[in-house]
Amino acid sequence: MKKLMLAATVLMFATGAALAQDASCDAKAVGKDGKPLAGAAKTSFMKKCNMDSCEMKAVGSDGKKLAGAAKNSFMKKCTGG
Repeated sequence: MKKLMLAATVLMFATGAALAQDASCDAKAVGKDGKPLAGAAKTSFMKKCNMDSCEMKAVGSDGKKLAGAAKNSFMKKCTGG
């Protein structure tokens, strides 16, 4: 029973972190005129924002930036594509 509760807690925090990342990009999706972006402009902005946030996280266990196949694999997993 304890293992089940621990797994549920970990899943809850992981889901919350993923939603928080998306919400922060959504909050930043504002045009120069101060109005929220919509349509293709918002889609493009969200894609770029998510890529940028994943790019910052693409660091190996040794603290160096990932490159090549390791980076491609990480970015694919991080962006959900």
